[in-house]
Parts: sequence; C-alpha cells; structure tokens
Amino acid sequence: MYVGFIGLGVMGGPMAGHLAAAGHDVVVFNRSASKSAAWAATHGGRASPDVGGAAAGRDVLVLCVGNDDDVRQVLTEALPALASGTVIVDHTTTSAKLAREMAALAATAGCAFVDAPVSGGEAGAKAGKLAVMAGGDAAALDRISPVLAAYAKAVKHMGPAGAGQLTKMVNQICIAGVVQGLAEAVAFSEKAGLDPDLVLAAVSQGAAQSWQMDNRWATMARGEFEFGFAVDWMRKDLGLVLDEARSNGARVEVTALVDQFYAEVQSMGGRRWDTSSLAARLKR
Repeated sequence: MYVGFIGLGVMGGPMAGHLAAAGHDVVVFNRSASKSAAWAATHGGRASPDVGGAAAGRDVLVLCVGNDDDVRQVLTEALPALASGTVIVDHTTTSAKLAREMAALAATAGCAFVDAPVSGGEAGAKAGKLAVMAGGDAAALDRISPVLAAYAKAVKHMGPAGAGQLTKMVNQICIAGVVQGLAEAVAFSEKAGLDPDLVLAAVSQGAAQSWQMDNRWATMARGEFEFGFAVDWMRKDLGLVLDEARSNGARVEVTALVDQFYAEVQSMGGRRWDTSSLAARLKR
C-alpha cells in the first residue's frame, strides 16, 4: 500500500522500517529533518520536507507522535493533502476525547480515522510484535490490516472512536500496579537477605508470573534503568487515565498513588529511566 508515516521516534522509526521491509511504498516525515533523511537512507523509503508531502497520494496515513496537541496539529496540516477515502491510523497514546474529535474532523474530508494505540514498548516495535487496540470504523481497520500486520502481533477492534485509547488506559493501569508490586517485591527480597535470582526462579513459575517479572526483575535487582519506556511517557499516560477517571467516576486509587511515585522518580533525575525505575525510590 501507499503509506505516509509521521513521527520517527523510538517507536515510529522501527514501525515505519517494518512497513518498508514488507514492501509498502513509504514516505516519512519527522520534525527533525535529519532523522527523516537517516531513516530513508537506511530503509530505502522517501523523506518529505513537510506533513503534506507525506500525506499526498497515500492510501494510509500513520501517526506516531507525542500527545493530543501534536496529533491535532499534524492532522490539521495533513487533511488538505489527503484524498477522500484515505485511512488515518493514529498510534499515539492520547485522550479518548481527542480521538473522537479527530474522527469527526477526518470525516469532513471523507477520510476515516482509527485510534490505534499500541503496547509492547520499544522492544515490541523493533521486533514487529506490538499489540494494537483500535477504535473507529471496523471496515477502515480491515482495509489497513496489511499495514498493521507489518509490525503487530495482535490487533483488536474495541469499538467506536476513542475505544482504542480507553483500552490503552486500561493497559497502563494494569502495568502501573504490577510494576509497583514488583519493585516492592525486589526491595523486600533484598532486605530479607534473599538471593534475587533464586527468588525469581521460585516465584516466576507460579501465580506471580508476569511479563514485567520475566523482563524487568533482574534489571531492577541490579539497579539498571537506562532503557525502555520512559517515566515521562508513563506519567503522560497516567495523566490521561486520571483525567478520564475523573470524568467517568472510576476509582483508580492505586494508579493515582503510583503516578505520585513516578513523580518522585522524576525528581531523582529519572525522567528518561524505564518505568521499572520505581525500584530506585525504594533503594534510597
């Protein structure tokens, strides 16, 4: 398919690379022109100097940018260049309200908008094994399946516009609680004088097992956090959760508490540390 891709960060760069490797015709744009040029040199696609150039003549326009304001700005710039029938798929984690707003805006130009946040982090993006939770028109989602298949191991349609973003909020609620529990378990093991490797071998085979345990216990125990999904990004995502909860009345007390723990990590200089750095505040 003819694909425009906006945003070549730690997630978007590898995702766009998988599209090129799968044989799609890819034109990219990034606010840092040097990053676009480097991507094109590596993957053989084309770099556009502006959003409109990446959007023109495309079957699909993929966004993977920073926040609500970024999505709104990019889509406003892209719409005049998009042909009617183009599917816009947004992998940015945003508010559900923004997703609904963008779906309505896209419809004015005869385009479909799919909010499709992802889970799996940088490692999942590089491996092409992301989980995609999508909201919006089911027929439009089906049309872009060859695009999503290049970097997703699972795609689930969750409902109308905004449902994908709401599902991503559920994902982040789950992660926040699990990572805090894991951080406390590692700290408790150390205080109790246990060998963390032996503890992992013992508890990872039972009901306590999780992706976070399998992939983050050892690095937590070693105090290694210079990788993975950054604390700043997690706080942005948890902010979306807390805003939505205030609106819908959901009680998310543990999530709110963990958000404050992440604020402590930021004050320790850990803004770009992995989310597992919750363990760092327990080592002080």
